[in-house]
Amino acid sequence: MAVQRLGTTLRPLSEINVTPFVDVMLVLLIIFMVTAPLMQQGVAVDLPETTSQPLRVPDEPLILTVKKGGKYYIGRKQLPADELGGKLEAIFDGRDSKEIFLRADRDAPYGVVVKALAAAREAGASSIGMVTEPER
Repeated sequence: MAVQRLGTTLRPLSEINVTPFVDVMLVLLIIFMVTAPLMQQGVAVDLPETTSQPLRVPDEPLILTVKKGGKYYIGRKQLPADELGGKLEAIFDGRDSKEIFLRADRDAPYGVVVKALAAAREAGASSIGMVTEPER
């Protein structure tokens, strides 16, 4: 149903106005950006401790941290120096990957860092990665 006027054909406007669509998408993006961090936090639960066979779980990076005062941490749990080797062996027994990442404070005593490396190697670590920050 075209209208003829002085040799030109007028067609109905068939373009879609995308401005409202973009506005809605931006609002949804903001909502998801605000709510996503809230969905990743868990509830703090005090779990009981038992002695059982190690549970096979997908391997996440194992991070051993050495603080400035000579304290050792696996994940967020502090360990005494004399328990470090045994704990690492127990962790490696339940894992397929035997790799560990060492995060040592720049002011940590050299001997404390070397003890952590030796404990990881004795526990069966196949590779040890040193975590650093890039130079500026």
